[in-house]
Amino acid sequence: MRGFIGNTDYDWYRFLAAQPDVDEVNFWQPSGGGGRFVALSPGEPFFFRLKSPHNAIAGFGYFASYSALPAWLAWESFGGTNGAADFDEMRARIERYRRRSGAADSGRPGDYAIGCIMVASPVFFPQELWVREPADWAPNIVRGRGEDLTRGEGLRIFTECLDRAQNLGAPVLVAESTALRYGEPTLVKPRLGQGIFRVSVLDAYDRACAVTGEHSLPVLEAAHIMPYADGGTHDVTNGLLLRSDIHRLFDLGYVTVTPEYRFKVSDALAEDFHNGRTYYAERDRRVVVPDVEWMRPSRELLAWHGRACGGGSLKPADLQSAGPGPPPAHVHSLVLGLVDEDESVARLAGRGQGVALRRCDLMPGAAAPGGRPLHTGRKRVSRGRA
Repeated sequence: MRGFIGNTDYDWYRFLAAQPDVDEVNFWQPSGGGGRFVALSPGEPFFFRLKSPHNAIAGFGYFASYSALPAWLAWESFGGTNGAADFDEMRARIERYRRRSGAADSGRPGDYAIGCIMVASPVFFPQELWVREPADWAPNIVRGRGEDLTRGEGLRIFTECLDRAQNLGAPVLVAESTALRYGEPTLVKPRLGQGIFRVSVLDAYDRACAVTGEHSLPVLEAAHIMPYADGGTHDVTNGLLLRSDIHRLFDLGYVTVTPEYRFKVSDALAEDFHNGRTYYAERDRRVVVPDVEWMRPSRELLAWHGRACGGGSLKPADLQSAGPGPPPAHVHSLVLGLVDEDESVARLAGRGQGVALRRCDLMPGAAAPGGRPLHTGRKRVSRGRA
């Protein structure tokens, strides 16, 4: 197994080391012109080496994926895990390097491509635990270099990093073994974060809405088929790339995608809003899915979504915020239960706010997130606040 030792700035490290519970980072490069990062396979270790005068390895994580993104989209996807407090600070650092290399910029702030090496499950060491850099590290290495982790300096660095991570209470993602404490290094599958999920889905769908083919990046969103709050994962197979309005309808149950990859639209859209022609025009269209089979949306999860929204007949209308302000932009969980023999109540909970549903046709045998059966009769949900 190989690893990669990447040169980074102290400010990037210092900011991230001070943040609690960082589950992913974007190790950005000021130019995305290279297009690919082929030094590692997903799951192989990526080490953070501080440049001079520190000259030490201050942490590591596990390579997840690489993408060239507009700087503004990298900020929207990763926020502070870009290693900066705000977008202006991130831009200032990127543009300082770009000026040195003579890279051209557009007239719009952050509208240039940067390389994004996405690293999951990062661990940052305090200074007293920094790991000595390779004995043969050359001072003229600009970006970094690959390292064989099965012998020599590579094995030493990896073993010391794992020891430090364990002492800090961070999860160790390789199995312990006999001869060496951590044994033969092996690929791991670290838990991915929200930012990596978003970019992975974006690239899996060639940056186009699965339903409409829309390519405008500002309106494309990675939708979870099963919400993360209900046990869904940040895996690409639990995602669909959707235009923002279709994403909202998908989360609210007005539209779904069948296990046969057909786009379905509920009659409730017209009943509740007396409109929806744009969406009905797409009804029964086969959605576009990734060519690579392991990236395609899970048929089991799509079936779950169809059941959770009543096989496409869920009618979530007349949404009312339980608190001040507009209804939440994305609904994260659907909870249904019986109030009495004649009345069912559906509640949507998301972003700390509840919203009420006025009408809902429930399909027999449907199941709520978590597998709890729904009420099997066709009942109208009473209006009220959740």
